[in-house]
Amino acid sequence: MKCRNCQTQLRHVVLDLGHAPPSNAYRSEAQLHEPETTFPLKILVCHACWLVQTEDHPAADELFTNDYAYFSSTSQSWLNHARIYCEKITEMLHLTRDSFVVEVASNDGYLLKNFVAMGVPCLGIEPTASTADAAEQIGVPVLREFFGAATATRLVARGHQADLICGNNVYAHVPDINDFTLGLRILLKRQGTVNLEFPHLENMIAQNQFDTAYHEHFSYLSLTAVIHIFERAGLRIFDVEQLPTHGGSLRIYGCNNDDARETTAAVTDMLAEEQRLGLLDLGLYRAFQQKADRVKNDFLAFLIEQKRSGKSVAAYGAAAKGNTLMNYAGLKHDLISFVCDAARSKQNKFMPGSHIPILPPAELAKRKPDWVVVLPWNIAAEVIKEHEQIRRWGGNFVIAVPELKVLT
Repeated sequence: MKCRNCQTQLRHVVLDLGHAPPSNAYRSEAQLHEPETTFPLKILVCHACWLVQTEDHPAADELFTNDYAYFSSTSQSWLNHARIYCEKITEMLHLTRDSFVVEVASNDGYLLKNFVAMGVPCLGIEPTASTADAAEQIGVPVLREFFGAATATRLVARGHQADLICGNNVYAHVPDINDFTLGLRILLKRQGTVNLEFPHLENMIAQNQFDTAYHEHFSYLSLTAVIHIFERAGLRIFDVEQLPTHGGSLRIYGCNNDDARETTAAVTDMLAEEQRLGLLDLGLYRAFQQKADRVKNDFLAFLIEQKRSGKSVAAYGAAAKGNTLMNYAGLKHDLISFVCDAARSKQNKFMPGSHIPILPPAELAKRKPDWVVVLPWNIAAEVIKEHEQIRRWGGNFVIAVPELKVLT
């Protein structure tokens, strides 16, 4: 395989998690009796531009289907994050009723609804019908397709160019990252701004977040790699922020190459930090597999110990990262009896691969498990706060990543 950005032949494996189904391909009861497709889940690094990427992948339309089950509005903390961002960027860029905002991968309207409320014209671009329907129901206009240079060209031909293009946790999800980035440049007004948020590769490696590897993530991004990709498209990153979301993310600020805004010290400082931490050194990536294996083995040992002690174990959050962990560990419902999730789109379905049933959160109080594994560890505090009643019957919370830990 060649690098998706610079076409260098890839030969350095970072992580091999075997074969797994797509992490958001939840199964209906009828589908449990049908064959289930799996794909290799192997991550490699390009030694030329340092883009980290999956080796083999299904087509995007096999991953992001019309019944796509991830709805951003499920998490209150994420809704708060989006609202604060919209207020900040509106003031920063002086957005008004004469401005135009585009969000790529707008999901269920969780972010753009804030611009709608402020009277700032906006458009969401979202290929999955389930989330696009939800967005339109709250007044967010949606263009239903995958974004790239062709989409941007059509919008410009219709007289639409954006003062702001934003995209949260989509940049890692695009198979043709160069075409996507070129689309950003085509759609952007001459003095417009691009904001993208994505999990920072630095945290994935340093904090052993191997469970963020799944087929929907085609790329794992450092600032170093993104600067290379932007430069190929005629864009420049002039600022960057570090965010706590999703285990540690970056928010980059991009513009056209000839934009007068100066590149901030935050960009040069972040590039220097990435080099210091070894993100431009193959040795760092070669050590990652052993760290992932240790987490998997510790988690399995914990679950087997609870089984032998007669303790019941459930999980909370039918998240993609949880599916990566459970499929890599080979888990079934003999060790984790059920998973609860607040998203109705996932309830009464089954986790891909493991086929563990997904139930409404109310089942926790009915079944009273001794242990609840919080699979989306990045929102563990939110989950514990919402389900504090678990402690009343002596139940405990635990996470497996970045290391096995009982939460107090």
